[in-house]
Amino acid sequence: MFDINHIRAQFPILNQQVNGKPLVYLDNAATSQKPISVLETWEKYYETINANVHRGIHTLSQLATEEMELSRKKIQRFINAKHDYEVIFTKGTTEGINLVAYALTNQIKKDDEIIISYLEHHSNIVPWQMLCERTGAKLRVIPMDENGILQIDVLDSWLNEKTKVVSVNQVSNALGIINPIEEIIEKTRRLSNAYVLIDGAQSAPHFKIDVQKLDCDFFVFSGHKMYAPMGTGILYGKESVLENLHPFHGGGEMIAVCSFEKTTYAGLPFKFEAGTPNVGGNIALGAAVDFIEQIGHDNLQIHENELLTYAQKKLLELDGIKIYGEKANRTGVVSFNLDGVGIASDTGMILDKMGIAVRTGHHCTQPIMDFFNIAGTVRASFAVYNTLEEIDILVEGVKKAQRMLV
Repeated sequence: MFDINHIRAQFPILNQQVNGKPLVYLDNAATSQKPISVLETWEKYYETINANVHRGIHTLSQLATEEMELSRKKIQRFINAKHDYEVIFTKGTTEGINLVAYALTNQIKKDDEIIISYLEHHSNIVPWQMLCERTGAKLRVIPMDENGILQIDVLDSWLNEKTKVVSVNQVSNALGIINPIEEIIEKTRRLSNAYVLIDGAQSAPHFKIDVQKLDCDFFVFSGHKMYAPMGTGILYGKESVLENLHPFHGGGEMIAVCSFEKTTYAGLPFKFEAGTPNVGGNIALGAAVDFIEQIGHDNLQIHENELLTYAQKKLLELDGIKIYGEKANRTGVVSFNLDGVGIASDTGMILDKMGIAVRTGHHCTQPIMDFFNIAGTVRASFAVYNTLEEIDILVEGVKKAQRMLV
């Protein structure tokens, strides 16, 4: 049974007041709060088995290694990777994309093409621009319409032997739009030999992920958006693809043999995990996977879709409000502006005075904002612990902002 009160009781941070009002936390696309099970797992590591992993023969090192590798296996099952060594621990989505973009440098040549979409976060734009600068490759951007829906028909004429990478997000962080990645991958496989990278930062917290079914070459996500600590994340890569990539970082852990004359690299996954990892955070990421699976993906999606539907309905009942991507297939996000209010942060500050945490600004998606000719939006984003009553409080806050600002 889905028990919202039981779920909320697992998040102690939600019990506080902000500016004298009960906290209503609606900034989950930026980062989610952490349940007690994740916090206790992180704390237990530092209190009982704090040691470096893989290289030690003493008991604490062995225990720490076992716990982190158990977490890797949990994540393998969570995304249905074929092998646990296809799961690379990273600091987050941004590092995962940068790792791939850097590692592909020697495979990209002048006039090759890299395809991304208009709906990308800066972390899925800038690394590819940097790769183009290093190699002379060209960046192509899948356009979108006024509803924020990608016009993927262009791929039929764009994809060819020059296409080397197609990198798109599964869900837009700015608008919550769910992109047709299955169709994008199918077109890419049929019309080119390009690598496909999926940015799952906004989908892994909400959807059941199956990387084998998707048939993507890479899938990246961050732990802190799915109830795990900050500074954690995953790069999944197909074994055959990862084997052909050069390492991103050099140093300890990622070597097989090192001499002044030559260094040979370790096998997967360690080839891409140079240096001391975030052991406590990586173990806690496994606890976050446990938390999500205990709730169940079906329960989670039903609840979050109810929140989205209700929030959009109640906000659209107000006069003078614009929701971006309103007609698109979305999850977890309502991104809006108030007519007559030029700066979204003004609305955000009024909401904050009422204890309501939302995000305002361009959300690291300036091209989207430029498309709509706006500086930014107010973004309310939902997680499993949010309630319909909190949506009502948000709507009352928006009404107050309208009275004060318009």
